[in-house]
Parts: sequence; structure tokens; C-alpha cells
Amino acid sequence: MRPIIIEPTENQKVMKFVADYNLIPGSLELDRDSDITEIPLAKELFQYPFVERIFITANFVAVAKQDGVEWENVIDPLKIIIEQELAANPRIYLQKKNEEHLIYAEMTPNPMVMKFVSNTLLLDGFIEVKTPEEAVAVPLAKAIFDEYDFAKEVFISDNFVAITKNVSVEWHEVMITVKEFIAEYLQKGGIVSNTAAQKHESPVEALINREYTETEQKISDILKEYVAPAVESDGGKISLIDYDAETKTAKMLLQGACSGCPSSTATLKGGIENLLKQFVPELVQHVEAVNG
Repeated sequence: MRPIIIEPTENQKVMKFVADYNLIPGSLELDRDSDITEIPLAKELFQYPFVERIFITANFVAVAKQDGVEWENVIDPLKIIIEQELAANPRIYLQKKNEEHLIYAEMTPNPMVMKFVSNTLLLDGFIEVKTPEEAVAVPLAKAIFDEYDFAKEVFISDNFVAITKNVSVEWHEVMITVKEFIAEYLQKGGIVSNTAAQKHESPVEALINREYTETEQKISDILKEYVAPAVESDGGKISLIDYDAETKTAKMLLQGACSGCPSSTATLKGGIENLLKQFVPELVQHVEAVNG
């Protein structure tokens, strides 16, 4: 059984349980309303009533607890459960025979976007296809555009495909057929992309050609640890694109399901802005969105 290392975080409600290997492509944010049918680790952890949320990304599981419970009283049982469950399912999900491509659908905060999550890694990075004409080098996106005339945009990242629809249909009318179409495409060995995916660390050219300042790096680190897992689990991506030290304003690039989402502004103001004010009040007082 591989050992787990316990690491505190700056948020006293959240504790990280770190493994010595990557647990999952992309990330997961789970609460008690999430579908955890295929995630035994989450089932076990949520048996404890004080566990509020679970974040799984990279090589760690982060558990958020209720305020009335002290870590010293519960941390050892949680560590044992995580070690045992990872020994049984090292890749978080239930192990399937013959590498079957399983797809499940997830709603996102943007009602026009549905996220289709795979049990296998699709891309090492991400690709955003905004029109059918851009899909020539991305066969999976092209297949989706060819099959469904309601598809407006396709965003592929790590282990999921996020599709933006037009107003001609509702997701409840087409969700099952789209899910089955993607699963069948992958099961038959269909190519995801013939072009290199963009790396998460540098989503646009402007970031590729420069390094973060020390201040920007502090902000980016908080985003990666506390914000990115939740945003990516909703089918989107968020990155620090610019920082104005004079006004203490951090500008965020929104992509995938986040781009144009009617709730993205509220999320930025009510969630991310407050989070950054809490962790680095001397650096950030305002957050602005830049849609990708």
C-alpha cells in the first residue's frame, strides 16, 4: 500500500492528502449532490458527516471539513481510508475491463454548455474549437460538428469534452445521444486531435513568452490550488492573464464553459475575488474577466 503524506493548506478547513503519483487527468470537485457512483473513494469519505467537499487533482486529494470538527480528531481515519481506496482503485474511478471508454455527462454553470467526461485521458492540455472551420485538425471536434448542427463550440481538455450548443435544442433532449456518440467514437479508436494541445500553464501566446512576476506567481498559485479544480470540473479553464499593481486588479482569462457563461461574473466577484482578498489582501482587491 502506497503511503499518503498529509499537508496543511492556508485554508484551515482544507487538508491535503498527497500521493506519490498522479491520481487523475484533470480534476474533480465533489460535494454531497455530486454523482459519485463510479468513485468509491468519494463514497467512503462522504460517509463522514463532517466532510463537506472533496477536491481531487494532480497527485492529491483535498478534503474540506465543517467548522465544528478538529483535524486532530479525524485526520488519521481519513488518511487510512484514502490509502485503502487508492490501493483498490489507483486511478480514482472503478476499474473497467478492456479499457472501455465510459462517458458521463455533467451540467455546467453555463446552461448552453454540457461537459462530457471520459474515464481516460483525451489530451495532455487543451484545445478550444470555436467554429466548424477550425475543426479540420481536431477530428473529434469535427465529428461532433458534422453530427450535430446545434453544436457551436467544442472545448477538449484532459479527460473531458465541453460542447456549447445553440438555442435550437435543450440539453435534456440530446444529452444521451451525444454521450453515446462520443463514447462510440473513442471506442472505435477515433483520433481526438492532430494538432498539439495548448499547455495549461500557458493558455495564450502572451503568457508563453513571458514569466510571471513574483506577485503574479503568488496569485497564480492560489488559483491553481483552490480555483482551477472547481472551474475545470465545470468544463472550463481560468488563468491569470494580467495584473495591475496600482489598482490591485487581477484579470482572468476564461475559456471553455466559463467563456460567456452568465454566472461567470458572479463566480468571479462572489467567489474568486473574495478568495484572493482573503489570501492576498495586500495584492488583490478587484478581479476582472477576459473571455477566451
